Amino acid sequence: MDNDSGTQDCHSVLMIDDDPTHLQIYGWILKSAGFTPCLALARNDGVDLPKEEVIQVAVLDYRLTVGLKATDAAQMVNEIFPGVPIILLSDVYGIPEDIAPYVKAFVRKGEPEKLIAMVKKFASTASNSE
Repeated sequence: MDNDSGTQDCHSVLMIDDDPTHLQIYGWILKSAGFTPCLALARNDGVDLPKEEVIQVAVLDYRLTVGLKATDAAQMVNEIFPGVPIILLSDVYGIPEDIAPYVKAFVRKGEPEKLIAMVKKFASTASNSE
């Protein structure tokens, strides 16, 4: 998690996935679009969420294969970052019912342009409501 900038107009995006390679790839995508990615690896016992960061948007992988469910991770995000919009990232077609109450948007994996557009949309909304 590398956010040492401290700038007010910097949009920090929390990225949660159980695959370190996917975290790196999506981190690069977000960084190339001007965001500050905060990468959080999901494990069996939870997710190390950056409690000191100001997060404007969270991106969550739906298919976590480590025993932790995406709904559990979404609940953790809601507890630590109340009001932060969660974008679901998955290879499924549509938002599964169990996670629907927690997410504001859905992006299929392999659509980086759509992901960036969604993050921009919700980051600007979050900035306007501060």
